[in-house]
Amino acid sequence: MKKLLAGCAALGVLAAVLIAAAGAALAWRYIRPQPEPRIGVQLFEGVHYDRVVRSVPRPLVIHIVTVDLQADGLRLFVTPGDPEADLPLEARTTGEALAGFDLQIAVNGDAFEPWHANSPLDYYPHTGDRVDVIGLAASDGEIYSSAHKETPTLYIQPNNHARFNRPFANLHHAISGTAMLISNGREVAPDDDAAAPRTAVGLNGAGNTLYLVVVDGRQPGYSEGVSLQELAGILAEFGAYNAMNLDGGGSSTLVREGALGGVVVLNSPVGRTIPGTERPVGNHLGIYARRNGN
Repeated sequence: MKKLLAGCAALGVLAAVLIAAAGAALAWRYIRPQPEPRIGVQLFEGVHYDRVVRSVPRPLVIHIVTVDLQADGLRLFVTPGDPEADLPLEARTTGEALAGFDLQIAVNGDAFEPWHANSPLDYYPHTGDRVDVIGLAASDGEIYSSAHKETPTLYIQPNNHARFNRPFANLHHAISGTAMLISNGREVAPDDDAAAPRTAVGLNGAGNTLYLVVVDGRQPGYSEGVSLQELAGILAEFGAYNAMNLDGGGSSTLVREGALGGVVVLNSPVGRTIPGTERPVGNHLGIYARRNGN
């Protein structure tokens, strides 16, 4: 009996330790200090990264990838889909897309359907579930989602010529967003006061520099997100002359290839409302780039 009681006591202590550890991990995720800024970090040839940390107008962690579209060996990418299928895409996290397509940089792309996030355990899609995206989407000349009158589109050619809302004669890559944020230097973001995680893509006036911007959100004290108007201001601040909002919320994710391979998540996504968790999404905008020194 004494051994049984001692065993039960030991199990109770172990359970208490595990519960305390889980509570500490949960507290760290939701109540944690902001990271240190990182400015002008060269990730790959022609690809630089900034992490901007602000406390005004609320805690913010902003991630900016600046891409020289004329850099040697650099190519843009949009996730391919099956145009014959009712739901043309298998959902993947952005990290899974980066690893599966051997990319160096990737962000989440179009808004997509079906999806729901009723709880951390009740959500759709899981990796491998079928989804469709909202708006025109094409990869390597194959269109797998048709245009939607309310969705702007970024068109990309094999030589990295890129522009918004004006298709090229020969369609190569296309990816769509939910709204234009900047049009020919004028901020045109729709009225939206909600502070949320955001993902956006922009181009400078010459069209030779591409910007990927991800703002973390829904993480009190760490980064609480921005409105669409604030997102437009961030893109303009860093040089965008035209810019488009991509899917946001729990989808917003920015990843890179690690120095030794693998996937490095640069931001703090909130898939399933859990900070640090990626959501499987429909498609992605990616970058192939030469590793430094190669």
